[in-house]
Amino acid sequence: MLTRQQTLDATYRLRRLRRTKTLRRMVQENTLSPDDFIYPIFVHEGANRREPIASMPGQFRLSVDLLPAEVEQLSALGVPAVLLFGIAGYKDAHASYATQRNGVVPQAIRAIKRANPEVVVITDVCVCAYTEHGHCGIVREDGYVDNDASLNVLAEMALAHAEAGADIVAPSAMMDGQVQAIRETLDEHGFTETAIMAYSAKYASAFYGPFREAADSAPQFGDRRSYQMDPPNAREAVREVITDVEQGADIVMVKPGLAYLDVVRLVRDAVDVPLAVYNVSGEYSMLKAAAERGWIDERAVGLEMLMAFRRAGADLIITYLAKEAAEWLKGS
Repeated sequence: MLTRQQTLDATYRLRRLRRTKTLRRMVQENTLSPDDFIYPIFVHEGANRREPIASMPGQFRLSVDLLPAEVEQLSALGVPAVLLFGIAGYKDAHASYATQRNGVVPQAIRAIKRANPEVVVITDVCVCAYTEHGHCGIVREDGYVDNDASLNVLAEMALAHAEAGADIVAPSAMMDGQVQAIRETLDEHGFTETAIMAYSAKYASAFYGPFREAADSAPQFGDRRSYQMDPPNAREAVREVITDVEQGADIVMVKPGLAYLDVVRLVRDAVDVPLAVYNVSGEYSMLKAAAERGWIDERAVGLEMLMAFRRAGADLIITYLAKEAAEWLKGS
């Protein structure tokens, strides 16, 4: 049994390296940098259109002509990458607009690359915003998503983005085999250098509400539980991730973030490829709402939240806070 003095000595050994800010920085186990951030952007057709998203304070739907200024600001802050979400010019049952070579996302890719070739452009590959029913794949007459028919559309959509100059395509539809279908299509057309960031463990979460407003992508009937992951399951996420890596994913992702930090840790321990986490719209909007009411310190809580993703094992953080967090880190 330790004596009182031995207990005190042990306590002081823990506290000694916390005494000053410099000491704490020297022994800090995890770091947070703008290099870790990917900034999501919602892009729609038209000119000089900057429409605020009511449920996501500080976020906007932007027309293509406004993107060069947006990426210039991000680059100045040290944020290296954007994730593009297109808002369809028109919708139909087969997501025809999603594969258009001159659709809004290919236009956006080209505009960004002309303005700043060094910005890493990632594109979301899913058809929920392009279908009149709002589901992430092609729906059969019986109301269920046709997995295999959906793969063809997703692969063609990814190819359209690669042809426009996307650095990374990010399939998020949670269709079985989507990574393999996209990898094979890209390789067949000579885009062997285009990387895939797979939404490998994407849960059927209640945290996506503000996003669905932003992208106009809410399902018009039913829900997405038959193809997105069931929130009670964690081990299943590891199986999803390993399958995507085997099929050719270069980066894997867990979505959402805050309520799934245990899953982030499990995935980090299971695979060696880069791991992204999506700090989703509901998490962002809750932070903004609480800060607006003066209930929390937005900067302190925001940075603590982002550090939690890094501590759990994420290499990359997709976050609507990227601009603000980059500014906060400059002043820390």
